Amino acid sequence: MNAMNRRPGSSPYDPLYDPMTAPSLGPQSDYAPTYWIGTAGPAPEADGPVRGDMDVDVAVIGSGYTGLSTAIHLAKMHGIKAVVLEANGVAFGCSTRNGGQAQISSGRLKRSQWIARWGLDVAQGLHAEITEAFDLFRGLIRDHAIDCEPQDGGHYYIAHKASAMPALDSETRLLNDTFGYGARMMSRDELHNTVARDMEAHGAMWEPDGTGIHAAKLAFGYLRIARELGAKVHTDSPVTGWQLKNGIHHLRTPGGTVRARRVAVATAAYAPRSLHPRLKDRLMPIMSNSVVTRVLTPAELDSVGIRKLSPLTDTRTLRHYYRLLPDNRLQIGSRAAITGRDAANPAHLAALREGMARKFPALRGIELDYSWWGWVDVSHDMMPRITGLPDLPGAFYALGYGGNGVMYSAMAGRRMAQLVAGEQVPDLPIFNSELPHEGWKTPFRRLGQWGLYHLYHYRDERK
Repeated sequence: MNAMNRRPGSSPYDPLYDPMTAPSLGPQSDYAPTYWIGTAGPAPEADGPVRGDMDVDVAVIGSGYTGLSTAIHLAKMHGIKAVVLEANGVAFGCSTRNGGQAQISSGRLKRSQWIARWGLDVAQGLHAEITEAFDLFRGLIRDHAIDCEPQDGGHYYIAHKASAMPALDSETRLLNDTFGYGARMMSRDELHNTVARDMEAHGAMWEPDGTGIHAAKLAFGYLRIARELGAKVHTDSPVTGWQLKNGIHHLRTPGGTVRARRVAVATAAYAPRSLHPRLKDRLMPIMSNSVVTRVLTPAELDSVGIRKLSPLTDTRTLRHYYRLLPDNRLQIGSRAAITGRDAANPAHLAALREGMARKFPALRGIELDYSWWGWVDVSHDMMPRITGLPDLPGAFYALGYGGNGVMYSAMAGRRMAQLVAGEQVPDLPIFNSELPHEGWKTPFRRLGQWGLYHLYHYRDERK
């Protein structure tokens, strides 16, 4: 990691942290050694730890994309200057460990699955929500001059085997005929000649909306905006206790108790299970690995043939997400270990390397400049929720993007700000129902996850 990005006085980063088993996340842990942190430059100034008790109107727990967007929209739309509580450094979790891919999605389900679950009218409402969200995301970057290296050129969903093509074609026709969205299919030859010479590819679906961004620069841009609008962002201030007394939320931190009339939770996969009983086991944290190569040589660039800096993903259930970065490095990621204690197992890195080499044989054995992993907030029904807790007055959460939160988190923050301010939000399932609760079964789901990973791998790799 670049020394300029080390947090002064921080404890060493714990690569084996597991939100299912760890009692807490800090405070004062160093950042994960990601490409984003290594190349972002110094983080903008925050407000330091909580030092003493305080009374606030709104406390936001978590300073990633969602928490900072919530603070931004509370100030811009409602005149509320929130206090953001962060256990470690700003955007310590998902927001600086993802692949930097903004896609026109939220959660893990496709449009056809929305229709199967909720019917056409609801699916069209969800599509309108996601489309509006992408406009909001682009607008935040543009209107506030966030220097996050946006590469806007659509998203390529690449069939990694021939048998994946019919489903892609069906989804393309559904997007066009039912939702009026301009997706289109591409042949292998067109993909190779105009986008990327992925040797596994049999074709692809192109979606017009897709943007690659620098993950940490986006988060630090959100931080700058939130503080300019009057929000306070307190780092190294984990919430270690939460009680509701006489309608006021008492949030205990190492430096003092924050008494808040309303609380917005935006912790993604990084909240300890002890944060509050009403939030416990609403998510299934899933690990994802990511690597970034050294700068590619001209010969390597010619071999991989990547002519777009747009997001690329393949059709595996245990999918690969990858793209060429502006400095001519390749980034690629995929699912990895099931538990934190297995995260550093070299087999996971070897599998990711092999996945990269199957796509781009010239990169077999290439040196890696960055390798990291992080936890993804997957909900039990594969869709996010931005909602209140009926039996915990004044408390709200936005969680469960399933790895598709880079873009939609901006809108989720706006919607959560509306809920906090008492405004109506669209009548859609992601707003009018809670995340499913698995309770005591959650720890045992990892046994099932192990079996499912083996099944998914078999299905993904057979012809």
